[in-house]
Amino acid sequence: MKYASLTKRLWKDKQELIFWGEHMEQDKYPWQGQVVNKSLKTPDGVKISYQTLGTDKRKPVVCIAHGLGARLYAWAPILETILPQYRVITWHYRGLYQSETQEDVRRFAIGDHADDLKAILSKEKVDKAHIIGWSMGVQVALEFAHLYPDNLEKLVLINGTYGHALSTGFQPIFRIPYMADFLHVLIESLKSRKESASLIRKVATNKKVTGCLGAAYSALRGSPYFTEVLQQYADDVLGDSFNNYLRLFQELDAHSVYHNLPEILHPALVIWGDLDPLTPAYLSRRIRRRLVNAYSMRLWLGTHFVHLEYPKKVPKRILRFLGSHIIEPDV
Repeated sequence: MKYASLTKRLWKDKQELIFWGEHMEQDKYPWQGQVVNKSLKTPDGVKISYQTLGTDKRKPVVCIAHGLGARLYAWAPILETILPQYRVITWHYRGLYQSETQEDVRRFAIGDHADDLKAILSKEKVDKAHIIGWSMGVQVALEFAHLYPDNLEKLVLINGTYGHALSTGFQPIFRIPYMADFLHVLIESLKSRKESASLIRKVATNKKVTGCLGAAYSALRGSPYFTEVLQQYADDVLGDSFNNYLRLFQELDAHSVYHNLPEILHPALVIWGDLDPLTPAYLSRRIRRRLVNAYSMRLWLGTHFVHLEYPKKVPKRILRFLGSHIIEPDV
């Protein structure tokens, strides 16, 4: 009996370590105790790991679409703000973390991730939900809005683009010719040259390096989140799923929903930072202009992590938007 109890506890500890990562304290945030891990098999046979927070079926549902490589630890300020009023559903993208990670998984397109979210909502018997997307999650959220408009309430789009991510990334002021071609060659080189990837992994996951950078940026921003987030993010991205992470970068560049934006009628809050080097501010402004029913929040000194840089201001604005009554456009 004692052996069975000990085995069960060790298994639970292992699962929590896989879920939170070694740098995240398992009881740091009150909402961590609400997380329930679940999974499903998609029609093409891929195991998808997803998480639910909150059990009150009367509350509306918010789905969180992660940035590429992130997990729940990157959403702490938003979760602390919205959980008293909403249930939350999120998932690990196919190919990453607890979802199936075999490199022979063929379907990695943004539409596949949107289909995975629809499958999760169907299993949880949720007819409609809000979606908050950050970075890669913006493309997933917009694709979901296009494919499944009847299952969507509102959109919150943080630091993202409508598509072709490598063609605009790292170009905050003007487009650089052949940048996308160069980045594709770089990605393919890293996938094929394991020694190069290993060297990058060794440097980028050095705890002294990530710890110092995270602590310095936390002090600069007056936000407590960056030390742990940066350490855990580096470990996650450069871990066992690294090749799939690189494949997803290429899928982000292959995808575009630009031509469908005027057809998305749902209320949308577009949030960006003017100093974002990864998904430059002009992309969010373009989304804001092309969506029929969009609102905006501009943070002049924000970068690609505005929800962590402004851990009170941004979540409060999101909560106000989700709870507000917005008249649908007459189109």
